[in-house]
Amino acid sequence: MMTTPAPRRAAAFYSARRYVPGDSVGFLMHRVVQAMRRQIDQRMAALGLTAAQWAPLWRIRLDGPIGARELAQAIGVDAGAMTRLVDRLVAKGLVQRVRAADDRRSVRLTLTAAGEAVAARLPAELAAVNNACLRGFDEAEWQQLRGLLQRMLDNAGAAGAER
Repeated sequence: MMTTPAPRRAAAFYSARRYVPGDSVGFLMHRVVQAMRRQIDQRMAALGLTAAQWAPLWRIRLDGPIGARELAQAIGVDAGAMTRLVDRLVAKGLVQRVRAADDRRSVRLTLTAAGEAVAARLPAELAAVNNACLRGFDEAEWQQLRGLLQRMLDNAGAAGAER
């Protein structure tokens, strides 16, 4: 018979009386993300992309033809911002709007040949930034870090569901 593990109690590593923002895990993770974003932005600028432009190219490459609404949801931007962003990507010749054959009202976003060429370079740039930030880690530490972060993410999701 399978048993369900007992829910874990919330940790008590921090207290209001002794809380120092710069020592918090959340603050440190935020700083890591900021540092990685700066490095990614520099690499993307060399490809002629802004911070906002590379993510849609990557999602279109991964997902194939996609509607603007679905793309906006996938990368976490509002529909108005997505329309302006797609307009810029179309103007750069990286993305095209294509009417669906089965429903002429439906427009799908696809990469142009130039967009595909740029999007094909994204994995190497993203991998380089991740690897630079993991300098000095061995594989076991990398796997452990990934596991711990996933556990924190799971805990954050569970905490949000409990409210």
